[in-house]
Amino acid sequence: MPSLTLPECARYIPPPETKEDCKIKLYPQLRDALRTHGFIYAINHGYTQAQRDRIFDIAGVPFNDVSPDEKRTYTADVEKVGYYAGYKPRQSKVDTENQILDQIEHYAINLDIAKRPHPTAVRPFLPEINDFTRHNHFNILHPILRLIALSLELPEETLVEKHNFDRTGETSGDYRRSTDDEEKSKNVCITILWSQPIGGLQIMAPDGKWKWVRHIDNGLVINTGDMMTFLTGGYYKPTIHRVIQPPSDQRAYDRLARILLCDARTTTAFGIERQCPDEDAPSTVAYGRVDLKKGWSLVLRRRLLRELW
Repeated sequence: MPSLTLPECARYIPPPETKEDCKIKLYPQLRDALRTHGFIYAINHGYTQAQRDRIFDIAGVPFNDVSPDEKRTYTADVEKVGYYAGYKPRQSKVDTENQILDQIEHYAINLDIAKRPHPTAVRPFLPEINDFTRHNHFNILHPILRLIALSLELPEETLVEKHNFDRTGETSGDYRRSTDDEEKSKNVCITILWSQPIGGLQIMAPDGKWKWVRHIDNGLVINTGDMMTFLTGGYYKPTIHRVIQPPSDQRAYDRLARILLCDARTTTAFGIERQCPDEDAPSTVAYGRVDLKKGWSLVLRRRLLRELW
């Protein structure tokens, strides 16, 4: 009969946690990755696989459980407000010069989910959506912004202070896309994409060739946009990327994405080379409406018009 008394042994005393700042080691890696490729992967972000799967369950509700009539009620008036809030229907006209129609349908929600009403089917899920958006903002975005600030030799909270939670410009959205090809950069500071298995996302590598972005279960794909270029005076470039047709065995499926688009409510540039005087710098609201101030070149104006969407 085995003994009920456990044998004695020396007690384990855990060592103290390190007092070194891990960010000092991380920010050079982030800096080099963003300046070389423009994209980074992030894992160990605090959400379990089950939590991630639940968020994708919820992401389908605005598309599958809301009638076309109710969608029209919550469609964004982009020209009026300067950004998407609510639905953007597929095949909106995005380039009047070339008559290009996009293939993205999305439902965008401000981080403060109480700022605007939502479709009936979405309302029961608002507490979970709120938890998810706050997690993205405080536990993912802010640590990334602190690393970027350190890479610019700025105080750690400099960019965090420009990305406060209570404003209208930053959105958390559910996106559904067709298989059409599209090439662009985004007029945001940071994009946080929750990785999903449908292939198609590619980035332009430094050698000018397109490279596939690999899916990582419960991973994040993070990239910089046009606004980060403005904030850093060109130090961090916008990432040119595109979405092409997925592999043939995936083309019968919708590409459903969960994305956080992050901008900054500021006209201050922090970088080494300003593109215009601070007093002439447009706010992100004006940028969203293509209401650029006097002194911006026609080339830049045209680029902004083409990349606004």
